[in-house]
Amino acid sequence: MWLSTPLLLLLFQALAVVGKRVVVNWDVGYVDIDRDGYGSRRAIGVNGALPIPPVMLTVGDTLTLTVHNSLNLTMSIHAHGLFQRGTNFMDGAAMVTQCGIPPGDQFTYEYVVEQAGTFWLHGHDHHQNAEGLRTPLVVYDRGKPPVKYDEDMLFSLEDWYTETFAERARITLDPSLPFPPPHREGFGLINGINGNLTKPIHFHPDRTYRLRLVNMSSTRWFQFSLPGHAMHVTEIDGQYTELLEVDGVDIAPGQRYSVLVTAHSTNSFNYRYNVTMYASFIPDEPGLSPRIFIGDVIYKQDAPFTQAGSYDDSFRWAKDINLHALDKEPALPVDRSLELVIGRSLYSTGQNLDHFNNITFSYPLIPTLYTAISMGNMAMDERVYGPQAHPIVLKHSEVIELVIHNPEVVLHPLHLHGHAFQITEYGPTKPFAPTNKTAAPIIKNNGVPAKRDTVVVLPSHYVKLRFRADNPGAWMLHCHMDIHFVMGLALTFIEAPDILQRTQKAPAEMLKMCAKQRVKTTGNAAGNQGLDLTGLHPMPTIVTRED
Repeated sequence: MWLSTPLLLLLFQALAVVGKRVVVNWDVGYVDIDRDGYGSRRAIGVNGALPIPPVMLTVGDTLTLTVHNSLNLTMSIHAHGLFQRGTNFMDGAAMVTQCGIPPGDQFTYEYVVEQAGTFWLHGHDHHQNAEGLRTPLVVYDRGKPPVKYDEDMLFSLEDWYTETFAERARITLDPSLPFPPPHREGFGLINGINGNLTKPIHFHPDRTYRLRLVNMSSTRWFQFSLPGHAMHVTEIDGQYTELLEVDGVDIAPGQRYSVLVTAHSTNSFNYRYNVTMYASFIPDEPGLSPRIFIGDVIYKQDAPFTQAGSYDDSFRWAKDINLHALDKEPALPVDRSLELVIGRSLYSTGQNLDHFNNITFSYPLIPTLYTAISMGNMAMDERVYGPQAHPIVLKHSEVIELVIHNPEVVLHPLHLHGHAFQITEYGPTKPFAPTNKTAAPIIKNNGVPAKRDTVVVLPSHYVKLRFRADNPGAWMLHCHMDIHFVMGLALTFIEAPDILQRTQKAPAEMLKMCAKQRVKTTGNAAGNQGLDLTGLHPMPTIVTRED
């Protein structure tokens, strides 16, 4: 059959928007490496090396990521910030959406990437991201982006420690050891190498650069500034924003920013950018905490450098509440409000553990997603998921408002899988710390709220977040400071399990990985039927609550 010219043209146009298949092969294994100048230690790399090369895609591409596990533990890979709409099985949260990939085995993650923005890939089993299993994932717009710029520059930011995460977790959770354990200052890596050895970046007059900043740390915050230049925030966590001029960005673990910087019209001077790695809950120690790294911005090789700027009261940090989503979506009308209170307590296990609403998280015996798809009508009953998973069942398309209180003295970066939420309000919560200070004011976004997937809940504050439950699946909400995650600061949203059962099916290879580990793939959290949770570890109880 012959096609007319107009039909051929339509066919070619349709094919033009279909992305290509991007094939990435990872052999994940141990490497011995000195990343910080303090000596070699065992880390986790890909294909025998660290850092792991970034993955670059365009909207509409299919990512085919084949992962071979050469570790001695199970592992999984999470695409941080991708919604995995219709592909919840590819979310990579071990024992929530899949069994971990067994040692010596391999699995292929495959999905169409539908979002443009700055994301990252990282291990989501045994906290292996903290050992090096992490890299940026950049998804370019297909066609003209909503903001104009000439060139992309990527900054991946990491903390690194002389001890492995397993050792740091052990001394934190061991009830026979003092709590809290001694602080580890850590070291900063920029684009995978010692922050003091950062290569210069090059600017050309009048060109506009998009600087993509990704904090892949397990614990530390990073501040970024470029004195002598105007910076405009254009993206946070894969969500475009209206342009906001700032002097610097303060990036929590798990967060990403894109800022636009236009170079000066002349190349008379060179400049320097500042990267500061810090944690507000760790005492200052000169040269160790915070750590400050300076990088060169070269306009002309032999030009003099201007004097670096400094932080003062007039310095403008980017703040979520001052940002507005570029799509101009107004605050969603709330169907159901959920209140979550962060806490830390001494439990009957002898451990100091973190919790939402007094429930400290631990994993079920079968992945939560498998319970959701196998339990029929009972999947709407939160009890089948086991109390330790802190399950919250959401109805399809209802708008959820999360009111999250943090009465602690430590701030928490909370990450939601499968969604970006609107940030509508910040305010004080009791008890205030220190008590001799006036409580912070309530601050609301009175226009179009910004959206992101990782938010910081400040000490003695609450935050209000809104999202529509329009993505059936099992999605975690957890602190992205890994030590708090391992201490139990997590919960699970099970979203529209009735629709999930009709629309998604576990890949056969995933079920085989469970079978190899003798993990059931049907039934409740214990792998039993109905509400029989026999076999689950008993839930610990609170002995002493931390003030």
